[in-house]
Amino acid sequence: MTEPQFILPDWPAPANVRAAVTTRSGGVSRVPYDSFNLAAHVGDDPAAVLANRARLCTVLALPAEPVWLKQVHGVVVVDAAQVGVEPEADGAFAAQPGAVCVVFTADCLPVLLCNREGTKVAALHAGWRGLAGGVIEAGLQALGVPGSELLAWLGPAIGPASFEVGPEVRATFSQNDAQAAQAFRAGRERKFLADIYQLARQRLQRLGVTAVYGGGFCTVTDSTRFFSYRRDGATGRMASLIWLTGE
Repeated sequence: MTEPQFILPDWPAPANVRAAVTTRSGGVSRVPYDSFNLAAHVGDDPAAVLANRARLCTVLALPAEPVWLKQVHGVVVVDAAQVGVEPEADGAFAAQPGAVCVVFTADCLPVLLCNREGTKVAALHAGWRGLAGGVIEAGLQALGVPGSELLAWLGPAIGPASFEVGPEVRATFSQNDAQAAQAFRAGRERKFLADIYQLARQRLQRLGVTAVYGGGFCTVTDSTRFFSYRRDGATGRMASLIWLTGE
């Protein structure tokens, strides 16, 4: 079994902020969840998922078991230090060391946040529904930090050349923000190609978050590193994690 491979955010976060995104390699799950699937809700062998999660905790030396979420494409953001097992939410935040925030993705956009002081972090699951519904806004409200004091990193998601959507998606974003139309370009048969990274940056900038990093991935076209629901249907999930150390 190969060692898990991680993507580490390239951002100027404080030294006590730790973050990582898993890729599909380094686990024990079989096809089509091969091999480092961390999600228990996608049809994978539960024993394989547990083994992968244990491997994740060991390799990253996590201070605690991550707070695994039951994601519903909504806007609820929970305190990772104050919730029980698998809360129904699409984001988690932590304001003290020891709690590990995590979100699953396989095309949706993971957004990681931290404040410049290194005292608060959050992980958000931003599919187009959650993004349009306000999950980033909910994340900032939960953190209680002005946008100017935050850093954001955009993790692996479906790229702008692969994210084909109907006109209703464009209309949903554009009805409350005319600028959002700039993130869509005409596709085939009255469809549009959407840039979820640009849509997220627009939201962040409107909230005063100008220190935005990451982006530029495509989960659909990079089948070696990433799971993609749009590409494969039955597939695993990557995990995007962020936590504070006691340093």
